[in-house]
Order: sequence, then C-alpha cells, then structure tokens
Amino acid sequence: MADESQELLVGGESAGEEPDLGAAVRGRVRECIGETGLAQYEFADLIGLDQTKLSKSLRGTRRFTPDELIRIARVAGVTVNWLLSGSDSTSAPTAVPAPEALPRRVAEEPDHGRKRHQIVEAAWRLFAQHGFHAVRIADIAEASGTGSSNVLYYFSRKDELFEESLRYSVKLAFDRQVASLDTVADPLERLRHLVDLQLPTPGVTADEWSIWLQSWSAAAVGAMSQENQARAYRRWYQTIHKAIRAGQDAGAFVSEPVEDLSTQLTSLIDGLGIKVLTGALSVEKMREHIRAFIDRCLVAGPAAARPDTAHT
Repeated sequence: MADESQELLVGGESAGEEPDLGAAVRGRVRECIGETGLAQYEFADLIGLDQTKLSKSLRGTRRFTPDELIRIARVAGVTVNWLLSGSDSTSAPTAVPAPEALPRRVAEEPDHGRKRHQIVEAAWRLFAQHGFHAVRIADIAEASGTGSSNVLYYFSRKDELFEESLRYSVKLAFDRQVASLDTVADPLERLRHLVDLQLPTPGVTADEWSIWLQSWSAAAVGAMSQENQARAYRRWYQTIHKAIRAGQDAGAFVSEPVEDLSTQLTSLIDGLGIKVLTGALSVEKMREHIRAFIDRCLVAGPAAARPDTAHT
C-alpha cells in the first residue's frame, strides 16, 4: 500500500486545492462505487483499502494516495485521468491515449460490467504469464470464476480477448503515469521517473511487457490488428516525446530534433526490455543503461551537475 506521505492533493479541502476539485474527485469515486453495484465496504475490500480510510476520503477528511486512485480506476474500469478531471481526454503529464486504445466501455448492468472486467483481467494475466497460445478459453473462465460460455458471451474469440488485453495494458500504464508524473517538477527527474515507472519489474509491469512483446510478434505476422498495436505504441512514443519536449522547453535537454531523440530512447527501452524478459539482462542494468543514455545524449551540460533524485 502506498505511503501516506505520497498522497496526491485530491479528495480533501485541507490539501490546498480549489475547493471543488476534491469534491469532484470524491463524487467520481462515489459514482464508480455506485456503478459497480457493490456496497462501500465491498468496494473497499476489492481495492485493498481499509473501510474507514475509504469513508474518510469520501468525506474529505483524508486524501486518496496515487496508488489508491490507480486501484480504484482498475477495479472500476475507468482511468485515473477521468477520476481527476472527469474526462479521459483531458491534458495530462503523459500522452493521452486515443479512445480506441483504451478498454472498451460497454453500457450494461453492474453485474455484467464486473464480470466483463474480471474476464479481461484474468485473460490479461494468463496471456502475460503463459503466452497466448498456451491459454484456453476454459482457463480464462476458471480464473475469472465463470464458465466458458460466459466468456464467449462477452468475447466471441480468444484473439478478441487478447486485443482487449493490450488495451488494458495501455490503461494500466496510463493510470500509473497520470497518478505520479505530475508530482515531479524537474524535467530530467520526470523523464527518469517515467522510465522507472515502465521498467519490467516483477509484477504488473513485467506482465505489461509480456503483453507488449506478444503483440509485436502477433502484429508482425498478421495475427492481430496492426492498427490496435500501433495505437498502443503511439501513445508510449508520444509520452516520451512529450517528456523530452518539456525538457527542451526548460533548457534542460539538448536542442536536437525531438523526434530523433524520442525514437532513439524508445528503441533503446524496447530492446533492453526484451533482454530483461528473456533473462539476458537485469532490470537494474536496464535502468543503468537508459540513465547513461539520457545523461550522455539528452542532458544539456554536464549530467553530473544535476542531482539524481528520481523515484526508485
């Protein structure tokens, strides 16, 4: 669970934000709870939050942490950007995905919405950990607590579920970035933090990388929509592009063409990530290589003069 000292300034009037911002966020969290059809204590259990803390946050006497907002968004099937702003498309410190790159929102009864979400999350995890071809519809049904016929009710084919799993990965990364990038003001530290957020560490990010790697392979041989894969990757490229552009505007990064720098950095991250997933490189070595590239090729002036205080 996130440290209380890392709370976002949302959800409570004492945080110093405009009075209606915290109220708006709390209202959207209440809306999420209502749309799940769950009691408040059941929702608290699902997001791994003490019921008393959730109640205090909803009353405005306690603030939601970034990690809590991520978990709320994950369970409710919305984005952190929506929780904070009321829209998926509001400008954020990271590139905003095209609507088609996010999981599909379907108007349905709360129990159907929860079941659909459980199926997607179970499929995403199984595909990431075992590979698309090794996973059966029956496996997804068992992992999501339903039957195969119910899985096929929501998704007519397994490859359709994999396409949705890629969109789910986009949402997870977007949520993580929106929840914490704004807390880092220095452009160099923000870029370093962005990289750290996407390292394939064991758990969610490693599973995201597995889905990415499989999607590249599938798109290359026509086994999945190349446009779906391209939309997902475009958002990542644009996020790096946005971070580098902000550094250039602040005079912190070299004035080389931002498109070239973005292509070089994303290509390095992609290649090193593949090495980590295949056991040829450690996550820490990947991090060191990327930081060395940033300091050597992006930073304007001696990199050693700038403190290395990024989040780890």
